[in-house]
Amino acid sequence: MAQLRLLVGLGNPGADYLRTRHNAGFWFIDALAQQLGARFGVESKLHAETAKVSIGGQSVLLLKPTTFMNKSGIAVASALRYYKIDADEMLVAHDELDLPPGTARLKFDGGHGGQNGLRDIMAHLGDGKFHRLRVGIGHPGHKDKVTGWVLGRAGARDEEAIMASIGLAFDVLPLALSGDFNEAMKRLHTTKP
Repeated sequence: MAQLRLLVGLGNPGADYLRTRHNAGFWFIDALAQQLGARFGVESKLHAETAKVSIGGQSVLLLKPTTFMNKSGIAVASALRYYKIDADEMLVAHDELDLPPGTARLKFDGGHGGQNGLRDIMAHLGDGKFHRLRVGIGHPGHKDKVTGWVLGRAGARDEEAIMASIGLAFDVLPLALSGDFNEAMKRLHTTKP
């Protein structure tokens, strides 16, 4: 299994979206950058903000698209090309309706499950052969309520649970980065927040 060289957080830019459930991927990347003392810089040619960090002695690029969620593929494809990184060396953190708050899951390949950021990345790359960190935000119960749900703010308890699941993902990140994705997956999927 390839080592991870690029960590992408998905979200919508701007203060209006900062605390929305849909920005759970940004929450992950921002919290990671904060923990590592990294600062993001704007890379206009990549349509993204980037930061270089070292995790477990390994150099990793953090990326936050500056496009809206449904255009995330522009930044991701640009970064992969520019840095000569293969898609299977990338982890994309995103909000996941099908998991309850407090749950985070690692996954490789598969469909987009209606997540517009993933849908656009897959349209640009031609497939879904990359790693994902699915950050659970819960489901509002009916498909007609999904848009308002993902673009709304999580309640205090849910937000705390989401941040706790992000913390659990941090714990297994060194394993995932070194290429031991199965062990990272096993640990993350059996740990209770």
